[in-house]
Amino acid sequence: MSKKNLTILAIETSCDDTGISIIKCKPKSEKREAVFEILSNIVSSQVKIHAQYGGVYPLLAKREHQKNLPTVFKKAVQQAKLSLKEIDLIAVTVGPGLEPCLWQGINFAKKLAIKFDLPVVPINHIEAHILANWLDNKQQTINNEQIFPAIALIVSGGHTQLILMKDFGKYRILGETRDDAAGECFDKTARVLGLGYPGGPAIEKEASKANRGPASVDLPRPMIYHKNYDFSFSGLKTAVLYHHKKQPKKIKKSHKYIQTMAAEIQQAIIDVLILKTIKAAKEYKVKSIILGGGVIANNELKKQFKVQVSKLKLNFLSPPRKFCTDNGAMIGIAGYYNYLRKRIVKPENLKADANLRIA
Repeated sequence: MSKKNLTILAIETSCDDTGISIIKCKPKSEKREAVFEILSNIVSSQVKIHAQYGGVYPLLAKREHQKNLPTVFKKAVQQAKLSLKEIDLIAVTVGPGLEPCLWQGINFAKKLAIKFDLPVVPINHIEAHILANWLDNKQQTINNEQIFPAIALIVSGGHTQLILMKDFGKYRILGETRDDAAGECFDKTARVLGLGYPGGPAIEKEASKANRGPASVDLPRPMIYHKNYDFSFSGLKTAVLYHHKKQPKKIKKSHKYIQTMAAEIQQAIIDVLILKTIKAAKEYKVKSIILGGGVIANNELKKQFKVQVSKLKLNFLSPPRKFCTDNGAMIGIAGYYNYLRKRIVKPENLKADANLRIA
């Protein structure tokens, strides 16, 4: 492929969001800096379907992806206002994620690649969450060479990882959750409090109404002062459960109790994430802190991170809210950087890897 500009069709089905995007990538220098134009970015969410289960039901999610992919694809192409002959490359998520869901996107990508004779790039979902920060082109004010090395914190429903990023494609996992991810903790504690799914937005909404004072609940911050960079949120979930069980029924149902608990749950998670990330940034003497993943959509988390990062005078990259949750555009931008690394594969060699590692 000798074209300077690339038009990429990107497919994301790692969990319960069916995402297809078409992006145009225009290199602006020899230093891998580029301008990315999102021609379309269609996402079909299954949140309402899975809400009754309090979490994602894999086989149901698989069925919905199968049903949604043709429709989402058609909308993405129509919105982009181009013909399929103008597509240069297909990028598709191959892991990590729910294997039945991953295969739906992979099989769809295979059919398109074979039918239109297009090259394919397999994408790591975690890397895509990191690279989502380049989608709004705000990094154009910062030379890429000024960004690296960086500490990337990925926080989602299934992952909480601290990653040392030395460059595009050069990653080292410093720490990760030993049990529940932060997003899972939000979901499970929200269920205890009788709030909706997904738990993150529900907890954030109630926390914003809380009147914090001396009588506030004091929940644990698991592993916050451990010397390593691993996380654990199951203890926080258990503490919430036990505290809730001890309360009289009238208290459990009160708005004040729910709001106070929500605020403390949120702050406990934020405290652990910030302290560990800042500690890693200092130890590895990085130039930037990069956030990614669905939980990063939490406004209070972003706000407190900005304050702490500004004290260190580091670059701070955090995706716009619409690019925090799973979407095709982030897969597209990851497709561009993986294309530069010549990671093209034959369609028949695409395989799902539910436990795919970034490093």
